[in-house]
Amino acid sequence: MIKKYVFLVLLLPSIFLAQEERYPVFDVCKGADIEALKECFYTTARKYFFAEFKTPTVVENEKFNGIVNAIFSVSIEGNFKLIYVNTPYEEIREEVKRVFKVFPKITPAFYNNHSIEMKFELPINFPVKQNSSSYKVKPSIEIKKESLLDVVAKTRIADSTFLEHSSKLNVPFTHRNYVDYEFALHKAKGTHTASKPYTYNEVNNYYNLTEEKKKFLKPNKKTWLGNKVWNEHLLQVKKEDYWFIVDFLFDVQIGKDNSDLAYTYNNSRILNVNGEIGNNFSFSTTYFESQGRFSEYINSYITNPALSFKPKNSEGLVPGRGKTKGFKTDSHDYPVAEAYLAFTPNKHMQFQFGNGKNFIGDGYRSFILSDVSSPSTYLKMKVDLWKFQYTNIWMWNTEPSISSISDSNEHARKYVAAHYLSVNITDKLNLGFFETAISAGENGIDAGFLNPIIFYRSLEFNRGEDAGNAIIGLTGKYKLTNNIYLYSQLIIDEFSFGNFADMSDWKHKFAYQMGAKYFDAFKVKNLFVQLEYNRARPYTFAHKSPILNYGNYSQPLGHLWGANFWEAIAIARYKKDRWSGSAKVILGKKGFDLDGQIISYGGDIYQSYENRSGDAGIEVAQGNTANIFIADVQANYLINPSNNTNFFASLSLRKFSPNTTISASPSGRNVWFSLGIKADLFNWYFDF
Repeated sequence: MIKKYVFLVLLLPSIFLAQEERYPVFDVCKGADIEALKECFYTTARKYFFAEFKTPTVVENEKFNGIVNAIFSVSIEGNFKLIYVNTPYEEIREEVKRVFKVFPKITPAFYNNHSIEMKFELPINFPVKQNSSSYKVKPSIEIKKESLLDVVAKTRIADSTFLEHSSKLNVPFTHRNYVDYEFALHKAKGTHTASKPYTYNEVNNYYNLTEEKKKFLKPNKKTWLGNKVWNEHLLQVKKEDYWFIVDFLFDVQIGKDNSDLAYTYNNSRILNVNGEIGNNFSFSTTYFESQGRFSEYINSYITNPALSFKPKNSEGLVPGRGKTKGFKTDSHDYPVAEAYLAFTPNKHMQFQFGNGKNFIGDGYRSFILSDVSSPSTYLKMKVDLWKFQYTNIWMWNTEPSISSISDSNEHARKYVAAHYLSVNITDKLNLGFFETAISAGENGIDAGFLNPIIFYRSLEFNRGEDAGNAIIGLTGKYKLTNNIYLYSQLIIDEFSFGNFADMSDWKHKFAYQMGAKYFDAFKVKNLFVQLEYNRARPYTFAHKSPILNYGNYSQPLGHLWGANFWEAIAIARYKKDRWSGSAKVILGKKGFDLDGQIISYGGDIYQSYENRSGDAGIEVAQGNTANIFIADVQANYLINPSNNTNFFASLSLRKFSPNTTISASPSGRNVWFSLGIKADLFNWYFDF
């Protein structure tokens, strides 16, 4: 016999009770006084739901255990309407929708003698139990009283502004914003969190983006300029079978570090266009026109003259962005363009073709695929089916420090084919399997690598010895509680099983990650804590032919530090209303090469491992060993929830202590303060 247990609570009702306000009224509640109407509404709604709701068979068979929240409203006509259900089960969503359709029409809520719409939340615990009426009903949260006019205005703005929330477009990936999405996915059953960026419709199944952002709208802004600054996109067009939005955004920063620089700054003007055509096609394009001068150690990185790093016919490389040309006397001009087209033929599959970044992993860093290098051309296929999520990414990468064989003025191209299979073994345990193959040449990517279900390692082997490079990996994630999970990665570039006992053999090329995430940490709502440890042996991700390493645009495709290091990270984030803040501490040790020598100690993945320091006695952080300490704090104030524009201020401390001075990375202490206004569209990584 199906056991049922549901209790009903009020969620952010569109208005809050005053002397002129009244809850919706069932026929059996008519005649009750104003104070009793609230409890009568709860009790009667509960009875109707209990009498009609049937647990779907698939939910029973899979023994689903968790909470599903249904948001519904009683309209101004007195009809019940389902708004949102955060569940991976379409069967639950359809059953809840069916139940509310058979609810009777009742007398709507009133405010100042006018009928109004009220919204409620219905948390459903699975497996549901009997005698649910014995549970006390109470408001879900306590919030400030809000005027009816403000509520109506916010709803109007939200309904016309947040078109992307129901789309198949990517949610811009930033670690700060993804905390809420990951928490919602983590609590639900049957979800996958490693392959990023997520799409809006993927997130919206578990996290109500519109309700979250609507509370930050300012309905008192009556002018066109006020609405564009605080509430809306710059331009929005919506027709029956297409829509698009246009924003002109900024990443404007000014600061000062403790070097001789007069000041630091960044001035990015950003054109961002997003839209959909019909139900299956989505598109996005973003263009950045930027000039900047950064902290001293970052400027040294940008202008690093090393032949294995500096782009040919260019003055430097801005980390994560791309080539730069000189601007004025000591600044950099670096334009960046990103765009993609997406085709979603059904609810299980999506294809994307574009120029941008992808990330695979649950950590702050990733050895498998990270977003630390410059944008590159890619084709991506993502499939969600039952307990599996399968991601294929084909990348056309560029190495600007290496010239093409056929044209010395053209940068060399390389091709990366990667696939990642995420499997939910149980409700708590997820395992992921990763494989990638790197190839190069004038003929483009080998057609064999376009096969999404082939094993790349054997294909790469059969193409010819050293014709390419292949790497395999394993990920794990374990759910301790609804608030805590553990995660890990293991990447194997090469391993000498015949010499397993001697871990100092240079052929033992692997890296691993261990970490933990704690949401609503220590029972403090919106407090997030993360701990992570990363370690990569020397020569991991390198190749005897640098063009075949696991890199892109003179930067790693995996961890920002490359190889030959260990690193410990602690991160805390907190938000309240429009305000948010974060603190991060990094402690690590890395082995660098010596200036002016061709010997590779295994830290620079763009050095051939043929120039290695030896075959045995290899250890992590060998060579020119540097102790690295980084601490930074940042505060943000959300300005416009539609385009995630924030005011921010940050303070960072970097201590870099190598045994021998490195020209590309100044030793000593660097303190850098910066503030500005920016739209959160991507991650900046200056923690190296």
